[in-house]
Amino acid sequence: MISTRGRYALRVLLELAEHRQRGYIPMKETAERQGISLKYLERIVPCLVKAGYIEGVHGKGGGYRLKKLPEECRVGDILRLTEGDLAPVSCLCGDAGPCEREKVCRTRPMWTKLYCLMNEFLDGITLKDLL
Repeated sequence: MISTRGRYALRVLLELAEHRQRGYIPMKETAERQGISLKYLERIVPCLVKAGYIEGVHGKGGGYRLKKLPEECRVGDILRLTEGDLAPVSCLCGDAGPCEREKVCRTRPMWTKLYCLMNEFLDGITLKDLL
């Protein structure tokens, strides 16, 4: 399940993409328009800055703006950044050790296919598509 962290990150990025022509947007405005706590957004924004999705300027006239083009921002990448691995079961997570049941597990092929489909689907959608 995608948490509020991932969903809110997408909403922030979409908000900044939609208002790109305005330049830097104060996060307070974004929080108000999106109905999200400013404190919660302040915990999400640093990861988006560090990953190069947005950039910020402090002081009067400051705020944040989308650093990449909307068509360069894939939903799958954003969700993996904010959520970590999107594996539907723990044995498929990148940091999971070898599964002792892998050779006899009848459901693993199904979970593997779901994982691949989900990643392909989310990687095929950009912020531009959602605008």
